[in-house]
Formats: sequence, C-alpha cells, structure tokens
Amino acid sequence: MEPGVIFYILILVTAALYSSVGHGGASGYLAIMALFAISPENMRASALILNLFVAGISFYSFHRGGYFKFKMLLPFIVFSIPMSFVGARLQINPTTYKIILGIFLLIAIARMVLTAKSSAETKPVNIPVALALGAFLGFFSGMIGIGGGIILSPVLLLLRWATIKETAAISAVFIFLNSTSGIIGLASKGALNPLPEIYVMIVMGIAGSFLGSYMGMKKLTSLKLTYLLAAVLLFASFKLFYF
Repeated sequence: MEPGVIFYILILVTAALYSSVGHGGASGYLAIMALFAISPENMRASALILNLFVAGISFYSFHRGGYFKFKMLLPFIVFSIPMSFVGARLQINPTTYKIILGIFLLIAIARMVLTAKSSAETKPVNIPVALALGAFLGFFSGMIGIGGGIILSPVLLLLRWATIKETAAISAVFIFLNSTSGIIGLASKGALNPLPEIYVMIVMGIAGSFLGSYMGMKKLTSLKLTYLLAAVLLFASFKLFYF
C-alpha cells in the first residue's frame, strides 16, 4: 500500500498525541508504516528521524515550562546513548524484528490506555537501577527504531521518581538523544535508508508536535484520540504477529 493522504494524517495525529506527553512517537510511526507494509529497513530510519523533530519540539516546550531536571536525566543516558548506537548496528531478521516491534507496540498501548497516577511527592532516583534501565532501553531503542520513552515514562511515574510533566521533559530529551545515536549507528553501517516521503512526514511531524506540545502544556489531551491511536497500534501489533 503506497503512502497517501491518510498515511500523512496518521503521522500528524500520532506526533500530536505523543508529543503531548513528551514522546517522539516512534512506536506509533512504526505501527503506521507496518499497516502500509513498508520495509523494516526503511521503517527504523524513518521513525528515528521523525523522533528528532517531534521529541525535540516537545522537550523545548516542557523545558520552557521549567519541568526539565538534568540531574534526573543523567544516569539514564550514560549508557543508553552508546547502547543505542550498538543496537542500531545490528542486522535483524525481518521476522524477529516484527515480533520484537509487536511486543513494544503492546507496551505502548498499555502506556496510553492505563492512566498513570503521579504524586506531588517524588523520591530520589536509584542510580544503579537508572544506569541499567538506560542501557537496556538504549540498546532496544537503536535495534527497533524507537526512543525508549514508552518504557521510561511509566517507570518514572510508577517509582515516583518524577511528576507527570517532569517525566514528559525527561522522556523527550532521552528520546532525542537515543534517536540521534541510533541514526549515527545506522549511518555508520550504510543502513540509513528512510522513506522517499520522509520530507513530507517531517512536515507532518513538526506540525503535530507543535499542536501536541500545546495540548500537553494546556492539559487539552483528548481521551478519544488516545483510544483511537491505541486501536491503530493494537491492529498493527496483531498484523505484525500473525502476518
């Protein structure tokens, strides 16, 4: 199926939704590309490139709001950045890639439909756990073509290491850095092959990220939009597992 108007609208909607919570949206873009039967070798590069723009704009918005804390981010990126580079250099069997991506999409669905509860009182970050988690997320971020925010965000909230908006700011820059490292990893082995339509996708991503960042700061996220995108991700994950 060739990308068309519906494809680009889905990219815009995905960017808006994900950026509203500080995410780049790679898992959503990968799901959309899976629905359109796009080759895995094009999917990873395209998703990581879109992450740079969407997560970057989202981070700028939350940073301006005063929600970013570098000391909280640091232990997560020490190993995640080099591991993302390593993961991106791996050659993955297409079937294995689809299964792993399908699992991560299910995680993304759970992240969206379950309401995260945050407390005004936060706890100090456990440094050893943060270092290990960062390494794990970085490796799979590069290998699959995501930024890792779909797992980092719920962990930060569950362990009460950050508030919702602090989590959004931290996740956004975490995703940006891992995506950059992943892109460098792909380029270093001559595998940076985004879709020819990547420029139109970037425009849609930027438009969506500005909209989503505004929604996130003004608390205007749409529950119906969340469930709609979750349905798209669910359909895509089953498509990956069974087809």
